[in-house]
Amino acid sequence: MTARLKDVAARAGVSVKTASNVINDYPHITPATRAKVEAAIRELRYRPNVSARQLKHGKAGFLALAVPAMESPYFAELAALVSAEATRRGYLMLLDTTGADAEAERLVLDGVRSHLIDGVIFSPLALSAEEIADRADRLPMVLLGERGVPPGYDHVAVDSVAAARSVTEHLVSLGRRRVAAIGRESVRGTASVRLDGYQQALAAAGLALAPELVRGVAHYEREDGRRAMHELLALPDPPDAVFCFNDLLAVGALRACAEAGVSVPDQVAVAGFDDIAEGRYSTPALTTVAADLTVLCREALRLLIARIENESTGPESVEVPWTLQVRESTVGRGGLVTAGGVVAEPSASGALVGGGGGSGTVSVGG
Repeated sequence: MTARLKDVAARAGVSVKTASNVINDYPHITPATRAKVEAAIRELRYRPNVSARQLKHGKAGFLALAVPAMESPYFAELAALVSAEATRRGYLMLLDTTGADAEAERLVLDGVRSHLIDGVIFSPLALSAEEIADRADRLPMVLLGERGVPPGYDHVAVDSVAAARSVTEHLVSLGRRRVAAIGRESVRGTASVRLDGYQQALAAAGLALAPELVRGVAHYEREDGRRAMHELLALPDPPDAVFCFNDLLAVGALRACAEAGVSVPDQVAVAGFDDIAEGRYSTPALTTVAADLTVLCREALRLLIARIENESTGPESVEVPWTLQVRESTVGRGGLVTAGGVVAEPSASGALVGGGGGSGTVSVGG
Protein backbone atom coordinates (compact mmCIF):
# COMPACT_ATOMS: atom_id res chain seq x y z
CA MET A 1 0.00 0.00 0.00
CA THR A 2 1.20 3.51 -0.82
CA ALA A 3 1.74 5.55 2.34
CA ARG A 4 -0.56 8.52 2.85
CA LEU A 5 0.01 11.74 4.74
CA LYS A 6 -2.14 10.53 7.64
CA ASP A 7 0.07 7.42 7.87
CA VAL A 8 3.13 9.65 8.21
CA ALA A 9 1.38 11.70 10.89
CA ALA A 10 0.37 8.58 12.81
CA ARG A 11 3.90 7.11 12.64
CA ALA A 12 5.40 10.39 13.88
CA GLY A 13 2.74 10.91 16.55
CA VAL A 14 1.68 14.33 15.24
CA SER A 15 -1.35 15.82 13.55
CA VAL A 16 -1.84 15.65 9.78
CA LYS A 17 -1.51 19.45 9.68
CA THR A 18 1.86 19.31 11.46
CA ALA A 19 3.11 16.61 9.10
CA SER A 20 2.00 18.75 6.14
CA ASN A 21 3.78 21.79 7.59
CA VAL A 22 7.02 19.83 7.87
CA ILE A 23 6.74 18.58 4.28
CA ASN A 24 6.11 22.13 3.06
CA ASP A 25 9.00 23.46 5.17
CA TYR A 26 6.91 25.92 7.14
CA PRO A 27 8.73 27.81 9.91
CA HIS A 28 8.12 27.44 13.65
CA ILE A 29 8.41 23.64 13.60
CA THR A 30 10.61 22.41 16.44
CA PRO A 31 13.69 20.41 15.44
CA ALA A 32 12.43 17.39 17.39
CA THR A 33 9.07 17.40 15.61
CA ARG A 34 10.70 17.86 12.22
CA ALA A 35 13.07 14.97 12.90
CA LYS A 36 10.17 12.65 13.85
CA VAL A 37 8.18 13.50 10.71
CA GLU A 38 11.18 13.18 8.41
CA ALA A 39 12.03 9.81 9.98
CA ALA A 40 8.45 8.65 9.36
CA ILE A 41 8.65 9.83 5.73
CA ARG A 42 11.81 7.78 5.19
CA GLU A 43 10.46 4.69 6.97
CA LEU A 44 7.17 4.72 5.05
CA ARG A 45 8.77 5.89 1.77
CA TYR A 46 6.09 8.54 1.55
CA ARG A 47 5.84 10.60 -1.65
CA PRO A 48 3.45 13.57 -1.94
CA ASN A 49 0.55 13.07 -4.37
CA VAL A 50 1.26 15.58 -7.13
CA SER A 51 -2.12 15.04 -8.84
CA ALA A 52 -3.98 15.71 -5.61
CA ARG A 53 -1.96 18.89 -5.10
CA GLN A 54 -2.92 20.10 -8.57
CA LEU A 55 -6.64 19.40 -8.02
CA LYS A 56 -6.67 21.09 -4.61
CA HIS A 57 -4.51 24.10 -5.32
CA GLY A 58 -4.81 24.57 -9.09
CA LYS A 59 -1.05 24.05 -9.52
CA ALA A 60 0.89 21.76 -11.81
CA GLY A 61 3.23 20.45 -9.11
CA PHE A 62 6.21 20.89 -11.43
CA LEU A 63 9.13 23.33 -11.22
CA ALA A 64 11.84 23.98 -13.80
CA LEU A 65 15.57 24.54 -13.50
CA ALA A 66 17.12 26.33 -16.49
CA VAL A 67 20.93 26.17 -16.63
CA PRO A 68 23.52 26.76 -19.38
CA ALA A 69 24.83 23.18 -19.72
CA MET A 70 24.54 19.80 -18.05
CA GLU A 71 28.03 18.82 -19.29
CA SER A 72 29.43 21.11 -16.61
CA PRO A 73 30.06 19.13 -13.40
CA TYR A 74 29.01 22.18 -11.39
CA PHE A 75 25.58 22.44 -13.02
CA ALA A 76 25.14 18.66 -12.94
CA GLU A 77 25.66 18.65 -9.16
CA LEU A 78 23.42 21.71 -8.80
CA ALA A 79 20.63 19.99 -10.77
CA ALA A 80 20.83 16.85 -8.64
CA LEU A 81 20.62 18.83 -5.40
CA VAL A 82 17.76 21.04 -6.62
CA SER A 83 15.82 18.00 -7.79
CA ALA A 84 16.24 16.23 -4.45
CA GLU A 85 15.17 19.32 -2.50
CA ALA A 86 12.17 19.88 -4.78
CA THR A 87 11.04 16.29 -4.25
CA ARG A 88 11.36 16.75 -0.51
CA ARG A 89 9.15 19.82 -0.80
CA GLY A 90 6.51 17.92 -2.78
CA TYR A 91 7.37 19.10 -6.31
CA LEU A 92 8.85 17.43 -9.35
CA MET A 93 11.70 19.17 -11.15
CA LEU A 94 12.02 19.57 -14.92
CA LEU A 95 15.38 20.46 -16.46
CA ASP A 96 15.98 22.92 -19.29
CA THR A 97 19.42 23.59 -20.78
CA THR A 98 20.04 26.81 -22.70
CA GLY A 99 23.60 26.39 -23.94
CA ALA A 100 24.22 29.99 -22.79
CA ASP A 101 22.40 30.98 -25.99
CA ALA A 102 20.51 34.28 -25.88
CA GLU A 103 17.54 33.00 -27.90
CA ALA A 104 17.19 29.89 -25.73
CA GLU A 105 17.32 32.04 -22.60
CA ARG A 106 14.59 34.30 -24.04
CA LEU A 107 12.37 31.23 -24.43
CA VAL A 108 12.74 30.64 -20.70
CA LEU A 109 11.76 34.25 -20.02
CA ASP A 110 8.84 34.16 -22.46
CA GLY A 111 7.25 31.30 -20.56
CA VAL A 112 6.70 29.01 -23.55
CA ARG A 113 6.33 26.11 -21.10
CA SER A 114 4.57 28.05 -18.34
CA HIS A 115 1.40 25.95 -18.65
CA LEU A 116 3.44 22.93 -17.48
CA ILE A 117 5.19 24.43 -14.46
CA ASP A 118 4.51 26.56 -11.39
CA GLY A 119 7.85 28.38 -11.33
CA VAL A 120 11.44 28.39 -12.57
CA ILE A 121 14.93 28.69 -11.13
CA PHE A 122 17.00 30.33 -13.85
CA SER A 123 20.76 30.71 -14.26
CA PRO A 124 21.20 33.06 -17.26
CA LEU A 125 24.52 33.80 -18.93
CA ALA A 126 23.76 35.51 -22.23
CA LEU A 127 21.07 38.04 -21.25
CA SER A 128 21.49 41.30 -19.37
CA ALA A 129 19.47 42.43 -16.36
CA GLU A 130 17.58 44.82 -18.64
CA GLU A 131 16.60 42.01 -21.00
CA ILE A 132 15.43 39.87 -18.11
CA ALA A 133 13.36 42.75 -16.73
CA ASP A 134 11.57 43.14 -20.08
CA ARG A 135 10.06 39.65 -20.05
CA ALA A 136 6.31 39.48 -20.58
CA ASP A 137 5.65 36.27 -18.66
CA ARG A 138 4.92 36.64 -14.93
CA LEU A 139 5.66 33.06 -13.91
CA PRO A 140 7.41 33.01 -10.48
CA MET A 141 11.17 33.04 -11.04
CA VAL A 142 14.30 32.97 -8.91
CA LEU A 143 17.62 33.99 -10.49
CA LEU A 144 21.00 32.37 -9.86
CA GLY A 145 24.42 33.61 -10.84
CA GLU A 146 26.72 36.59 -10.87
CA ARG A 147 25.07 39.51 -12.61
CA GLY A 148 22.98 42.56 -12.04
CA VAL A 149 19.46 41.62 -10.95
CA PRO A 150 16.35 43.48 -12.13
CA PRO A 151 14.18 45.08 -9.42
CA GLY A 152 11.59 42.76 -7.96
CA TYR A 153 13.47 39.48 -8.52
CA ASP A 154 14.69 37.02 -5.91
CA HIS A 155 18.37 36.19 -6.36
CA VAL A 156 20.67 33.56 -4.84
CA ALA A 157 24.42 33.68 -5.46
CA VAL A 158 27.94 33.50 -4.08
CA ASP A 159 29.79 36.79 -3.55
CA SER A 160 32.22 35.95 -6.35
CA VAL A 161 34.06 39.25 -6.03
CA ALA A 162 35.02 38.43 -2.44
CA ALA A 163 35.77 34.80 -3.28
CA ALA A 164 37.97 35.70 -6.28
CA ARG A 165 39.74 38.29 -4.18
CA SER A 166 40.42 35.64 -1.53
CA VAL A 167 41.89 33.20 -4.08
CA THR A 168 44.19 35.89 -5.46
CA GLU A 169 45.21 37.03 -1.98
CA HIS A 170 46.10 33.44 -1.17
CA LEU A 171 48.36 33.23 -4.23
CA VAL A 172 50.02 36.54 -3.36
CA SER A 173 50.49 35.40 0.26
CA LEU A 174 52.65 32.56 -1.07
CA GLY A 175 55.09 35.09 -2.47
CA ARG A 176 53.81 34.93 -6.06
CA ARG A 177 54.11 38.20 -7.95
CA ARG A 178 53.23 37.30 -11.55
CA VAL A 179 49.62 36.16 -10.92
CA ALA A 180 47.69 35.43 -14.13
CA ALA A 181 43.93 35.05 -14.68
CA ILE A 182 42.15 32.77 -17.15
CA GLY A 183 38.48 33.63 -17.76
CA ARG A 184 35.82 34.05 -20.39
CA GLU A 185 35.66 37.45 -22.09
CA SER A 186 32.16 37.11 -23.56
CA VAL A 187 30.26 36.36 -20.34
CA ARG A 188 29.23 39.52 -18.52
CA GLY A 189 28.48 37.94 -15.16
CA THR A 190 31.13 35.41 -14.17
CA ALA A 191 34.09 36.93 -16.01
CA SER A 192 33.48 40.49 -14.86
CA VAL A 193 32.93 39.81 -11.16
CA ARG A 194 35.78 37.33 -10.77
CA LEU A 195 38.10 39.62 -12.70
CA ASP A 196 37.04 42.43 -10.37
CA GLY A 197 38.01 40.42 -7.28
CA TYR A 198 41.32 39.44 -8.89
CA GLN A 199 42.14 43.06 -9.67
CA GLN A 200 41.17 44.22 -6.18
CA ALA A 201 43.57 41.74 -4.59
CA LEU A 202 46.45 42.78 -6.87
CA ALA A 203 45.85 46.45 -6.11
CA ALA A 204 45.72 45.81 -2.36
CA ALA A 205 49.07 44.00 -2.62
CA GLY A 206 50.61 46.85 -4.60
CA LEU A 207 50.99 44.70 -7.72
CA ALA A 208 50.41 46.25 -11.13
CA LEU A 209 47.91 44.57 -13.43
CA ALA A 210 49.83 43.05 -16.36
CA PRO A 211 47.44 42.87 -19.36
CA GLU A 212 49.36 39.99 -20.95
CA LEU A 213 48.58 37.86 -17.89
CA VAL A 214 44.78 38.13 -18.30
CA ARG A 215 43.61 35.55 -20.82
CA GLY A 216 40.10 35.36 -22.27
CA VAL A 217 38.79 32.06 -23.57
CA ALA A 218 35.94 31.01 -25.86
CA HIS A 219 34.37 28.62 -23.33
CA TYR A 220 34.77 27.41 -19.76
CA GLU A 221 36.14 24.02 -20.81
CA ARG A 222 39.29 22.02 -20.10
CA GLU A 223 40.75 22.55 -23.57
CA ASP A 224 40.28 26.33 -23.30
CA GLY A 225 42.22 26.34 -20.04
CA ARG A 226 44.95 24.18 -21.57
CA ARG A 227 45.41 26.50 -24.55
CA ALA A 228 45.40 29.65 -22.43
CA MET A 229 47.96 28.17 -20.05
CA HIS A 230 50.28 27.23 -22.92
CA GLU A 231 50.06 30.85 -24.14
CA LEU A 232 50.96 32.12 -20.67
CA LEU A 233 53.88 29.73 -20.33
CA ALA A 234 55.21 30.89 -23.71
CA LEU A 235 55.53 34.52 -22.52
CA PRO A 236 59.07 35.92 -22.11
CA ASP A 237 58.21 36.46 -18.44
CA PRO A 238 55.65 33.72 -17.62
CA PRO A 239 53.43 33.76 -14.53
CA ASP A 240 54.32 32.10 -11.26
CA ALA A 241 50.62 31.65 -10.36
CA VAL A 242 47.30 31.49 -12.18
CA PHE A 243 43.71 31.93 -11.03
CA CYS A 244 41.26 30.15 -13.34
CA PHE A 245 37.65 31.34 -13.25
CA ASN A 246 36.34 27.79 -12.96
CA ASP A 247 37.76 24.36 -12.17
CA LEU A 248 37.48 22.98 -15.71
CA LEU A 249 39.79 25.75 -16.92
CA ALA A 250 42.12 24.96 -14.02
CA VAL A 251 42.19 21.24 -14.89
CA GLY A 252 43.17 22.22 -18.43
CA ALA A 253 45.86 24.52 -17.04
CA LEU A 254 47.26 21.67 -14.95
CA ARG A 255 47.45 19.54 -18.10
CA ALA A 256 49.32 22.28 -19.98
CA CYS A 257 51.86 22.56 -17.17
CA ALA A 258 52.43 18.81 -17.26
CA GLU A 259 52.89 18.89 -21.05
CA ALA A 260 55.38 21.76 -20.77
CA GLY A 261 57.34 20.13 -17.96
CA VAL A 262 56.41 22.92 -15.54
CA SER A 263 56.13 21.85 -11.90
CA VAL A 264 52.93 22.72 -9.99
CA PRO A 265 53.11 24.41 -7.55
CA ASP A 266 56.91 24.80 -7.44
CA GLN A 267 57.08 26.88 -10.61
CA VAL A 268 53.42 27.83 -11.07
CA ALA A 269 50.64 27.72 -8.47
CA VAL A 270 47.19 26.98 -9.94
CA ALA A 271 43.78 27.72 -8.40
CA GLY A 272 40.21 27.34 -9.65
CA PHE A 273 36.60 28.00 -8.67
CA ASP A 274 33.63 25.61 -8.04
CA ASP A 275 35.19 22.62 -6.22
CA ILE A 276 34.16 19.95 -8.70
CA ALA A 277 35.06 16.35 -7.84
CA GLU A 278 37.57 16.17 -10.70
CA GLY A 279 39.70 18.84 -9.03
CA ARG A 280 39.73 16.99 -5.71
CA TYR A 281 41.17 13.91 -7.42
CA SER A 282 43.54 15.62 -9.87
CA THR A 283 47.31 15.42 -9.41
CA PRO A 284 48.05 17.73 -7.72
CA ALA A 285 44.69 18.26 -5.99
CA LEU A 286 43.23 21.63 -6.94
CA THR A 287 42.93 24.67 -4.69
CA THR A 288 39.49 26.15 -5.34
CA VAL A 289 36.43 28.01 -4.05
CA ALA A 290 33.68 25.72 -2.78
CA ALA A 291 30.20 27.25 -2.60
CA ASP A 292 27.68 25.66 -0.25
CA LEU A 293 25.40 24.24 -2.94
CA THR A 294 23.07 22.72 -0.37
CA VAL A 295 22.30 26.18 0.99
CA LEU A 296 22.01 27.59 -2.53
CA CYS A 297 19.43 24.99 -3.57
CA ARG A 298 17.45 25.19 -0.34
CA GLU A 299 17.24 28.98 -0.47
CA ALA A 300 16.33 29.09 -4.17
CA LEU A 301 13.46 26.67 -3.64
CA ARG A 302 12.33 28.43 -0.47
CA LEU A 303 12.05 31.72 -2.35
CA LEU A 304 10.40 30.17 -5.40
CA ILE A 305 7.77 28.24 -3.45
CA ALA A 306 7.00 31.33 -1.37
CA ARG A 307 6.27 33.14 -4.65
CA ILE A 308 4.12 30.29 -5.90
CA GLU A 309 2.16 30.13 -2.64
CA ASN A 310 1.77 33.94 -2.52
CA GLU A 311 3.71 34.00 0.76
CA SER A 312 6.68 36.08 -0.41
CA THR A 313 7.37 39.19 1.65
CA GLY A 314 9.24 40.89 -1.17
CA PRO A 315 12.36 40.29 -3.28
CA GLU A 316 15.31 38.80 -1.43
CA SER A 317 18.98 38.57 -2.34
CA VAL A 318 20.62 35.63 -0.56
CA GLU A 319 24.39 35.36 -0.29
CA VAL A 320 25.61 31.75 -0.24
CA PRO A 321 28.51 30.80 2.08
CA TRP A 322 31.74 29.68 0.43
CA THR A 323 35.06 28.19 1.48
CA LEU A 324 38.52 28.56 -0.05
CA GLN A 325 39.83 24.98 -0.15
CA VAL A 326 43.62 25.17 -0.11
CA ARG A 327 45.17 22.06 -1.66
CA GLU A 328 48.33 20.78 -3.34
CA SER A 329 48.14 22.86 -6.52
CA THR A 330 49.15 25.98 -4.58
CA VAL A 331 50.96 24.73 -1.45
CA GLY A 332 52.20 21.29 -2.41
CA ARG A 333 52.36 18.44 0.06
CA GLY A 334 53.40 19.52 3.52
CA GLY A 335 54.04 23.14 2.51
CA LEU A 336 53.19 26.16 4.62
CA VAL A 337 50.30 28.45 3.71
CA THR A 338 49.43 31.89 5.03
CA ALA A 339 45.69 32.60 5.15
CA GLY A 340 44.01 35.39 7.03
CA GLY A 341 47.22 36.07 8.92
CA VAL A 342 47.50 32.49 10.20
CA VAL A 343 50.27 30.09 9.19
CA ALA A 344 49.30 26.41 9.19
CA GLU A 345 50.37 23.06 7.83
CA PRO A 346 48.07 21.60 5.16
CA SER A 347 46.38 18.48 6.50
CA ALA A 348 43.82 15.92 5.47
CA SER A 349 41.49 17.15 8.22
CA GLY A 350 40.65 20.39 6.41
CA ALA A 351 41.04 22.49 9.56
CA LEU A 352 39.86 26.08 9.22
CA VAL A 353 42.76 28.50 9.26
CA GLY A 354 41.38 31.92 8.45
CA GLY A 355 38.69 34.15 6.98
CA GLY A 356 38.14 34.32 3.25
CA GLY A 357 36.23 37.58 3.08
CA GLY A 358 32.49 38.11 2.96
CA SER A 359 30.75 34.94 4.08
CA GLY A 360 33.71 32.75 3.15
CA THR A 361 36.33 30.83 5.08
CA VAL A 362 39.66 29.23 4.22
CA SER A 363 40.18 25.49 4.64
CA VAL A 364 43.55 23.82 4.29
CA GLY A 365 43.87 20.38 2.80
CA GLY A 366 40.09 19.78 2.61
